Amino acid sequence: MKCLKEKLYKKIEQHRPRTKRLAKEYGDVVVDQVKAGQIIGGMRGIKCLISDISYLDPYEGIRYRGYTLPEVFKLLPKPEGAEMPYVEGLYYLLLTGDIPSKEQVEALIMDMNNRRIIPKYVWDVIDSFPSESHPMAILSAAVMSLERESLFNVKYRQGISKMDYWDPTYEDATNLLAKMPLIGAYIYNKLYNPEGGHRYPDPTLDLGANFAYMMGKDKPYDDVSRMYFIIHADHEAGNVSAHTGHLIASSLSDVYYAVSGMINGLAGPLHGLANQEVLRWLQGLMEKFGDNVPGEEELKKYVWDTLNSGQVIPGYGHAVLRKTDPRYMVQREFCLTHLPDDPIFKYVDALYKVVPDILKEQGKAKNPWPNVDAQSGVVQWHYGVREFDFYTVLFSIGRAIGVLSNIIWDRALGYPIERPKSITTDMLEEMVGIRKEEPEHA
Repeated sequence: MKCLKEKLYKKIEQHRPRTKRLAKEYGDVVVDQVKAGQIIGGMRGIKCLISDISYLDPYEGIRYRGYTLPEVFKLLPKPEGAEMPYVEGLYYLLLTGDIPSKEQVEALIMDMNNRRIIPKYVWDVIDSFPSESHPMAILSAAVMSLERESLFNVKYRQGISKMDYWDPTYEDATNLLAKMPLIGAYIYNKLYNPEGGHRYPDPTLDLGANFAYMMGKDKPYDDVSRMYFIIHADHEAGNVSAHTGHLIASSLSDVYYAVSGMINGLAGPLHGLANQEVLRWLQGLMEKFGDNVPGEEELKKYVWDTLNSGQVIPGYGHAVLRKTDPRYMVQREFCLTHLPDDPIFKYVDALYKVVPDILKEQGKAKNPWPNVDAQSGVVQWHYGVREFDFYTVLFSIGRAIGVLSNIIWDRALGYPIERPKSITTDMLEEMVGIRKEEPEHA
């Protein structure tokens, strides 16, 4: 067994008795109550999923295996001379809960480098799309086309034990994760850089550095890639992309089906497209005032005018968080170091100093602080990735890390197919005590 896989197996064996005991001895214990508003409101806040991979704390932000983002960026091994950790190291952490050594990460990098080979038919699928196609549609189709490579499907047909489902799922997940950056870079070059052509990966580089190399971007874009993939890797199990992957995989569909579905969910404007909307809004603001950021009072007036017209300030607020998103802060610190004079970042910085107080004064926002999307498009724009539609492909590559880790553990612990119960509006009205009016007689 490979180093990571062997450690993962030991962790699975240690964890299995916990879930068995919960189901057997505590299965009837009530842990939450459901309100009518939650049923109507998209099941928000209902505690009904398990994910040991990440947890979103309202005041600390995302925790990966119990570690805050600042701890993750501090503790994970980094390439020589790099600011940001290996993405492969995060995968190791999400699967095992342990901070890996640099030697363990290097072993995983070598293993993943050997999994990068992509069948020609996948390139043919990508090339068959018209150049006007949305990159997320191409990415979803390319991942789906890889489904024929699934080892889990082969083992399942051979009659593998349920206790071993995690093993071929791990192989599929690691194979897919190794391939997704290549597919993403190929899509970018096909759509936006056809004259430059596609670069094949460098076997001496890690995932983040290789993605930058294949995109034709110089340093420090390798650190940008590592940072971007790590901060977007997971956000609990209930958001649309993570939950879609979890739900599809619960039927024992392989990870290619699940991640393709995850990508489709992420493509929605209420989920993965938010960073595009932030950048468009910022550029509209710059068209009005130019490269010179207006004074504080003038900027406050613009923000108030926006709010009073019924619009929102994109990039501010979050359904769960009640403080500044740590993912925003990681990017902000990077920008303060590497692009403090960038015209768009100057606007982002100025807004950070005025918008939260205005939203507090308005009193409508539960969280007046910026989220990850307030900053992420700005960084990509600065380094020349200016095609808005591609930003969600980057998001997808990162999010796949957490989704695939969750699916492996779902299989290891034998979680069943998801099947929540739905009711009719008539039934809900009756439950809350709404009486129906008698029909009028003619």
